[in-house]
Amino acid sequence: MKKQQLILAITTLLTLVLSQSTWAVSAGANMPECALSPIGEGQNTQLSQLKGKVTYVDFWASWCGPCAKSFPFLNQMHQELKDKGLQVVGVNLDENLGDGKTFLTNHPAEFTVMADASSDKKCAKDFDVQGMPSSYIIDKNGGVHHVHMGFKEGEAKEIKAIVEKLLQ
Repeated sequence: MKKQQLILAITTLLTLVLSQSTWAVSAGANMPECALSPIGEGQNTQLSQLKGKVTYVDFWASWCGPCAKSFPFLNQMHQELKDKGLQVVGVNLDENLGDGKTFLTNHPAEFTVMADASSDKKCAKDFDVQGMPSSYIIDKNGGVHHVHMGFKEGEAKEIKAIVEKLLQ
């Protein structure tokens, strides 16, 4: 009997270890609750306050080359779809917010830009951000509909189509 219990315990442990990626935010999960603040100033905002809109949450940093390439796309998508209910939120993860501000001088954002309000980047941890940029398309009910890591211009059309479908 002890051998069976040991095998069951090992199997359970292996299953948990191998399925650890299921703990990450993925399509079908609920959006994590986290506090964001306007970059460098202002009062914290809970991400859940955006519930009711399709929300494109994009984690970025100043040192990220693909992030710089994604900003023109995010600006364009925001301008075209904001009146249909899209909210684009860029979440800066720079250790030094001054770096993020300098980035924004060179790559202006026409969408909402926030910073992770916690000192330990809890929001990024709760979303399980694995690389830069990491984007999460969240439906009107607060469910994560699509997760995308990185950015290549050729992917923009597909991403926009996903957002437009959710806005219908």
